Amino acid sequence: MGLKEVRIHGRGGQGAVTSAQILAIAASKDGKFTQSFPTFGVERSGAPVEAYTRISEEFINRRQQVYNPGYVIVLDTSLIGVIDVTKGISEDGLIIANSTKTPEELGLKGAKAYSIDITKIALDIMGKPFVNIAALGAFASLTGETSIDSLKKAVEERMGKLAELNNKALDKVFALAEDLK
Repeated sequence: MGLKEVRIHGRGGQGAVTSAQILAIAASKDGKFTQSFPTFGVERSGAPVEAYTRISEEFINRRQQVYNPGYVIVLDTSLIGVIDVTKGISEDGLIIANSTKTPEELGLKGAKAYSIDITKIALDIMGKPFVNIAALGAFASLTGETSIDSLKKAVEERMGKLAELNNKALDKVFALAEDLK
């Protein structure tokens, strides 16, 4: 399988760091080696945040930032144009954007891109725009890098009383992404 690197873009308070951690926990439950870490600019709510996850069948010895991710998840597409969310992604990479706009309308180039209105699903299920965990459903469906069952177990471990609703949103986004394949 080789090393897979994921970069998650969000804004402070949107849970990008938590998503990266849950993704790492889930992949480890699938028997893979993982790393998860954030990078911050100005540490305040609403500021751009990047979080990273590495997934591999072999021990991961890298300790630097992710510069050439195979996968990018964009939790907040208002970041597009503010920062280059496609920077470093390979042409055979994959981008998942939380949006009602098409990837073309968003200007996502250089990789296979999917747009899913994750905010609507989160609002319908949780009553709040908590998209970070639900977005991982699209990741699991479109990449196969982790199983939906392991994701749900990781959510249950980390999210406590919020796990049930997050897992419902995760399932819904997973199913929606399955239809996009």
